[in-house]
Amino acid sequence: MRKLSGRFWFIGVLVVAVAGVGFGLYWFQPWELWQDETVQEALPGVAEASATLAAAPSGSPSVQSVPDTLAGGELISHEHATSGTVKLVRLADGTHVVRLENLDTSNGPDLRVWLTDAPVKEGVAGWRVFDDGEYVSLGRLKGNKGSQNYAVPEDVDLSRYSSVSIWCDRFDVSFGAAELAQV
Repeated sequence: MRKLSGRFWFIGVLVVAVAGVGFGLYWFQPWELWQDETVQEALPGVAEASATLAAAPSGSPSVQSVPDTLAGGELISHEHATSGTVKLVRLADGTHVVRLENLDTSNGPDLRVWLTDAPVKEGVAGWRVFDDGEYVSLGRLKGNKGSQNYAVPEDVDLSRYSSVSIWCDRFDVSFGAAELAQV
C-alpha cells in the first residue's frame, strides 16, 4: 500500500510540473525573443506624390500632396533594448499615421503600438506609466524590426497625446517609447 501511494504522489507531482511548464511556455512565449519579424512599409502617399509631381507640366502650380511630419522623436529603451524613430505624419488626404522608422526591438507576446498622454521616463520608472492615463491602441506591432505605419483613427484628438509606446499588453510593460516633439 505504501509503494502504491508513493507512485500516485510521484505521478501527481509529475503531472502538475508538466502542466506548469506548458502553461509557462504558453504565457511567456520565450521563443518570440529569438524570432525577428522585419516589416518594410513605404510611407503612404510618397510614391503617388512623386508620380504626380513628375507628371505635372512645367510651371504648373504645385498642390500640397506630400505627407507632412507634425511631430517626432527617438525611441528609448524600457523593458527591452529598443531604438528607432517615431513620426506623427499627416497624409495628403488629411488622415494621420504614426510611423516607426528603423525600429529595432525584441519580439514578444502581444506587442501593441500605443499613442499616449504619458511622459516618457528613462529607466525602470518609465516601464509601466503608459496605461495610467489616456491611450489609443493603434494595433498589434507588425514587426519588431523595420519601418511601418499605423493609422490613427479619425476621431482621435491628437493634441491630447504626447508620446508613443511599444507596449506589451500581456505583461503591462513598455518595451520602448518616444516623446513626440512638434516639428
